[in-house]
Amino acid sequence: MTQQYQEVIIPIANQVDDLSEMLIAQLAELGYDGFLEEPNELKAYISSELFSQEALTNLLATYQLSAVTNSIEKQNWNILWESNFSPMQVDQFVGVRASFHQPIQNVQHELIITPKMSFGTGHHGTTYSVMKLMESINFSGKKVFDFGTGTGILAILAEKLGAALVVGVDNDSWCIENAEENVHVNKCKNIHIALSDTITTNEQYDIVIANINRHILEANMLLFPQIINPDGILILSGLLLSDELEMIELCKQSGFKHEQTLTKEGWIAIQFSVN
Repeated sequence: MTQQYQEVIIPIANQVDDLSEMLIAQLAELGYDGFLEEPNELKAYISSELFSQEALTNLLATYQLSAVTNSIEKQNWNILWESNFSPMQVDQFVGVRASFHQPIQNVQHELIITPKMSFGTGHHGTTYSVMKLMESINFSGKKVFDFGTGTGILAILAEKLGAALVVGVDNDSWCIENAEENVHVNKCKNIHIALSDTITTNEQYDIVIANINRHILEANMLLFPQIINPDGILILSGLLLSDELEMIELCKQSGFKHEQTLTKEGWIAIQFSVN
């Protein structure tokens, strides 16, 4: 049976500059896991099982906005995403493209990501900034935990940077399917993908990456210290700039030291070490 999704089209013409970013963050809290930003509208996607008209209406009322909602099927969503997906680069460090694009020249690492409607093609400010942080981290021989793996893009990059083992988890079965496809296409051998909505491991890792959203980060904050080695690194993203100070303070209370924050288009990625 084909999985059904709801496409929500929100006109945002002549609104404040960062409205799309704020809406994406709040819609993600409601379970939306795919977004397309266009000049005069935002398109958001959610499984029909998770969709709540009341929750959507209440959120949009805050901004005096309305929306058009359509039911779509999984394969139609993929076609839509492919038509809007373009290659991207993080400087000369890494390039991301789909299999139907020409190879990207003059980058250290090239990732091939099958474009489906899950976060993580590198275009969004959070994913871009996490990859930028990863450029200066030594992954050689390290164990990595990728919480909220999405397309698997960060797990794949971690292996290409030399990680000996990468575990990627996500709570969306479609993301798991997509990540596994991308792991195969990129010929990765040391990545394990699993379905989970929380941290359920007794293992310890050298590097933990969580590019997800504030609500889930806060819900799992007490678990992060349990899975990170004493000299490990924690990278948190999926956060707005306005979340920075509170998230840093929360992490300090859990035994982490703030190392640096990268900002892109109103979104942030924060790197911590263990105190």
